Amino acid sequence: MTYEKTLSPQHEAARAATKKLPAILALGFGLFIILGAGFSQISAVHNAAHDVRHSFAFPCH
Repeated sequence: MTYEKTLSPQHEAARAATKKLPAILALGFGLFIILGAGFSQISAVHNAAHDVRHSFAFPCH
């Protein structure tokens, strides 16, 4: 006896979108941190982002 799992096209599309959502959110958050905080004119936010970059051994200058 063979059991085949069949899904509707709508379910397959929803499943594919669910897999991509975390990656898209992480990319958006990373861009916000790099572009939003990295180029911020508020010195406290800029300095915090700068210190985090140094703590992960990323060169800034």
